[in-house]
Amino acid sequence: MTIPEVGKKVNVSVPSTTANLGPGFDCLGAALDLKNEFVFTRIDGGGDRFDLIMESTDGNHLRGGPENLVFRAAQKVWESANVSPFALEARVKLAVPPARGLGSSATAIVAGLIGANAIMDSPLSKEKLLELAIDIEGHPDNVVPSLLGGLCLTAKSSSDRWRIVRCEWHNSIKAVVAIPAIRLSTSEARRVMPKNVPISDAVINMGALTLLLNGLKTGNSELIKEGMFDKLHEPYRWKLIKGGLEVKEAALEAGALGCAISGAGPSILALCKNEYGKVISQAMVKAWEKAGVASRAPFLNIQTSGSNYNSSFSE
Repeated sequence: MTIPEVGKKVNVSVPSTTANLGPGFDCLGAALDLKNEFVFTRIDGGGDRFDLIMESTDGNHLRGGPENLVFRAAQKVWESANVSPFALEARVKLAVPPARGLGSSATAIVAGLIGANAIMDSPLSKEKLLELAIDIEGHPDNVVPSLLGGLCLTAKSSSDRWRIVRCEWHNSIKAVVAIPAIRLSTSEARRVMPKNVPISDAVINMGALTLLLNGLKTGNSELIKEGMFDKLHEPYRWKLIKGGLEVKEAALEAGALGCAISGAGPSILALCKNEYGKVISQAMVKAWEKAGVASRAPFLNIQTSGSNYNSSFSE
């Protein structure tokens, strides 16, 4: 395996994700048509050099260097391919704001894995990249749909292997994601959760997940309404999101089929039929405005193609 020539570039596009999806805590996630774009270039320098150039204001606090999450993911590829690390530059356009529950860290991990692999002409399989992504992130519900696209259910099998099921999503079901100006770290959101939950809550979630998956597959509004319900994490996390319950109630009153915390929050996901998207978006933004929180609420489709890349050379 040879190190790529200085100047070789790889353009990587990675979609945002909404994880947990109501009852699917840490196992169910979907890719959305809101994406981060990365341009990786092989540059001169040692194996610990990583230059990060942000081309959007949302990530101005992010820094390059060997501890950057994108570069740490790239190093996992080199380690698996038995290649010595080399210097990289990444130019990044962020459409997925950090710490909002839309899989920003997953886009960084997936971009680093795909970029490092592609710039060496892809020695690792997609299956291996998925394995590395889950290992780095620690849970699969963001990184899997971010890499593969669509609605993905990922779980440990009896053999202790990760098993991925691509689930169907009816084209009549759309998503509105209300994204506030406030941030919430995943670590903070996990700290408020209990170490143990009642078995009755676990049973309720399993039943709700079955209803939701069937509702999303068929476009059945009633099944989605009954299935977008969680007892494992949302009861503990709503208190971290200023005005969150009011935003949820506004979405439901405006016609949403179901409403949930996106990932660890603070963004809030509403599922709906196409004709209700605009009014739900407006209602969610207005509700957050009343709570003193600025927000935007894009009307989004499910992104089915996952991450992609193309290669070139600097002139």
